[in-house]
Amino acid sequence: MDLLDKLPGMTDDDLGNLISNAERLAQTGTPKQQHAAQTMLPAIHAEAVRRRDSRPAKRGTQGRRKATVSAQGV
Repeated sequence: MDLLDKLPGMTDDDLGNLISNAERLAQTGTPKQQHAAQTMLPAIHAEAVRRRDSRPAKRGTQGRRKATVSAQGV
């Protein structure tokens, strides 16, 4: 089983680390590492996007309305 087959089973933290490492190696690795990272990055990013899109939308923080005090009630 190669690394790309393992993507769906990785935790979000592991996937984030893999993205960071692959992006770093694509820039500063040996030519062999750069090629491997550049080949794998599209699939890694696609998995990250798939996960992001499958999460339920976050609800915005809703501020509670403060009760207004009328001048008559004072």
